[in-house]
Parts: sequence; C-alpha cells; structure tokens
Amino acid sequence: MDISAYIFAAPEIVLLVLICVVLIADLFVDHERRMATYWMSMASLGITLWILLATAPESRTLVFSNAYVSDALSQVLKITAVGFVALAFLYSRDYLRANDIHKGEFYVLGLVGLLGMMIMISANSLLIMYLGLETLALSLYALVAIDRNNATAAESAMKYFVLGAIASGALLYGISWVYGVTGTLMFDEIAAAIAADPSLNNLSLWFGLAFLIVGISFKFGAVPFHMWLPDVYQGARTPVTLYIATAPKLAALAFTIRILVDGLGGLQDTWAAMVMVVAVLSLLVGNVVAIAQTNIKRMLGYSTIAHVGFILLAIFVGTDKGYSAALFYTVTYIVAAAGAFGIIILLSRRGYDAELLSDFKGLNARSPWFALLMMFLMFSMAGVPPFIGFFGKLNVIDAALSAGYPGLAVLMVLVSVVGAYYYLRVIWYMYFEKGEDQAVLQASTDTRLVLSLNGLAVLALGIVPGWLWALCTAVFAAL
Repeated sequence: MDISAYIFAAPEIVLLVLICVVLIADLFVDHERRMATYWMSMASLGITLWILLATAPESRTLVFSNAYVSDALSQVLKITAVGFVALAFLYSRDYLRANDIHKGEFYVLGLVGLLGMMIMISANSLLIMYLGLETLALSLYALVAIDRNNATAAESAMKYFVLGAIASGALLYGISWVYGVTGTLMFDEIAAAIAADPSLNNLSLWFGLAFLIVGISFKFGAVPFHMWLPDVYQGARTPVTLYIATAPKLAALAFTIRILVDGLGGLQDTWAAMVMVVAVLSLLVGNVVAIAQTNIKRMLGYSTIAHVGFILLAIFVGTDKGYSAALFYTVTYIVAAAGAFGIIILLSRRGYDAELLSDFKGLNARSPWFALLMMFLMFSMAGVPPFIGFFGKLNVIDAALSAGYPGLAVLMVLVSVVGAYYYLRVIWYMYFEKGEDQAVLQASTDTRLVLSLNGLAVLALGIVPGWLWALCTAVFAAL
C-alpha cells in the first residue's frame, strides 16, 4: 500500500496513539494530580490539530481502497470538532473537580469519541461509517454514566444504550439491503451503480434507505427518534451534556451528507420526502414541547431537536446552497450551545447543579457580565439579529425559497417566533426576577476568559458572517 495513504490518515492514527499514551499515563496519576491527565489530553488535541493542518490535501483524495476520503468538508469538520472537544474539556474541568468526579476516564472517553467522529467524517464506506459511529456511541454511553453514584445518570445511560442499540441494528439492516441491491459499500460506487442502472432504483433499495434514515434521525435526535435526547441531556452531568450537544453534531452532519448526498444522491426524490417529514416534525415538536420545560437542560434538549429540523430542511433542499446552509447552521448552533452549557456549568458549584430555569433568576444582579453573555447566546439561538443564529436561519430559509419551497420557509419563520418565547423567558428571569441564590460565581481565569470569548463570538460572527458563509460554500464547491 502506498505510504501516502497513511499520511492522509495521520490525524486518526496519531490521535489513537495519543489516547493510548493518556490512558496508560493516567494509571500512574493519583486523584490529587488529575490535572496532569487534563493537560495531556489538551496537548493531544493540540498535536492532532497540528497534524490535521499539516496533512491537509490540495484536492479530494481517496485512500485505503477508497474507503477513506480526505477533502475540504472533512478538514473543516475535523478541525471544528477538535476545537469544541477542547472547549468541552476546559469548561468541564472545574466542575468535575468541585464534584469529585474528576476522573481520567472523562478525558480518555472524550478523546475516543473524537476519534469516532473523525472516522465518521472521513468515511467513504458504509462499513467504515458504522465503525466510526459505534466508536463514538460507546464512548458517549460510558460518559453519560461516568458518575456511578448518580442514579439519574445511570438511568439515562441505560436508556441511551438500549435505544442506541435498536437504532444501530436498524442502521445495519439498512446497510445490508443497500449492499444487497448495489453490491458495494463504497459511497461513490453506490452512486455510480445507481446512475449506471436505473432499475436499481426500486422498492428494495427504498426499503434499505428507510432504515438508513432511521439511523440518521436517531444520531441527530430528530422526531420521531428523539426519545433519548431530552432525558440524556437532563440526566447526564452538565459537562457530559455539553460534550454531547456540540462536537457530535458535526459527525452527524457528515454522517447524513456522506450517505444521502455522496452515496444515495441518485435517490434524492425518494429520500427528500422522508427527510422533509422528519424535519418538519422536529421543528414542531421541539419548539412546542420546549415551552413546557422548567429544567433548562431539558429545554435546550428540545430546542436542539428544533435546530436539527432546520439542518435537515437545508439538506432536504438538495442543492449546494442548502448543504452550505446546513454546515453553516450546524457550526453556528454549536458555538451558541457550547456557551449556554458553559454558563450553566459556571452557575453550578459543589453539590449544586444549576439545572432549573429558576436558577437563572437575578443573575444580572450577581454577575452582569455573564448575564449579558447568556442573553447574547439566547438571542443567537432564537435567531435575533445581529447575532449569528439569525444568519443561520436566514440562510436555510433562503435556500428553501431558492429551491421553490415557500411553504417551508413560512413554517420556519413561524416556528422561530414560537421558539423565541422560551429563550426570552431565560432572559426575563435573569433581568426581571429576583433570585434567592446570591453565591459568588467561581471559575478559573482561563475558563472565564474563554467563556467570555465564546459569548462574544455569537455577536462578532453575526456582525461579520460573510467569511464563514464563504468558507461553507467553498467546501461544497470543492466536492
């Protein structure tokens, strides 16, 4: 095999080696010195990022018998994923130490999850995609249950595991049908087979496609396969929820685009209808049910389902403009989600988790700065200009209008208005309700600094969104 194949896969290979180093080194680190594991994990992310930048290909490259692809999309998603995993580690560190769950396993499992994401992002085969998905999923199951003394977390992990196993089985069943009809697992070969023989576009392939849609919907947390998401968001410790809510969404986007666009693009007329139904249901259920929530983590879980509806509608459009809008929306959403969960972690302290909406009462009196940042983040999620979330929604609506779907554009506007209510409710509590908790917010200087930059980023990106949109459009122009 050509040695250049290993060069393009160097980020995954190096990350796997570094995971082994961190895992073994952590065995010799006692609990009081667990910060050493944190710094080794951050260094591993830094090295992985450097390797990613150093091995970036000039054009789309297929290696390992065409099972692995390195292109502009994979580079953008991997670099972004590394950055958000690092952000999750930073925000989580103080919380884990304060609650006596500062374990090396958190960082090792986080790195293993990142490895799974990177494999998914560069998969050009249904089999490799499945292996990456399971690597990520198994690490997430363990992360949710990392606090062994927390019965709620254990229950959430079990529910996540059982439903994930069912979705995994459905995905494998769909893969077997696609392989049986086309005779290949490679995405480009599947696309070529469908283009060369239109008779393959039959009920058998549609049957397999339906099961693939189930797997995609579960991974995204889209309705009607969303049952796990609010429970896991609420039941898991907040640092774990932060991790789940950010970087894995990038892998889910790659999962969807690689399968539906790269592999089954010839069946767009068939899968588009399925995706549209799932997306519309996600928009409606996510926004309406979020209104009734009193737990902010559960509320953000249902809001995630609504945001997934926007992402899937952008993919449903089936144009490069729609795919670019999906990438733009995903990146800008996880910027806001990371900041929001970071603020929740900031409000928490030893033996106390700020999980209820009422915990935000009077935050402006306690910390005007972080109340302002939380307001920025909520405005961005609600799609209020000039924050970046507004342009995320605008791009999806514009893509739908350009493709001739004015009805969907109107629906997106209406559900955005509904969704604004529960985001504005958080702001009302912070500024117009008197809080009973007057405890001083405790966090290290670097956490405060990065969290401040995170909150300001949703405003800064909203003021100058052009460069990010240009990057997203360039990614799909190069495919």
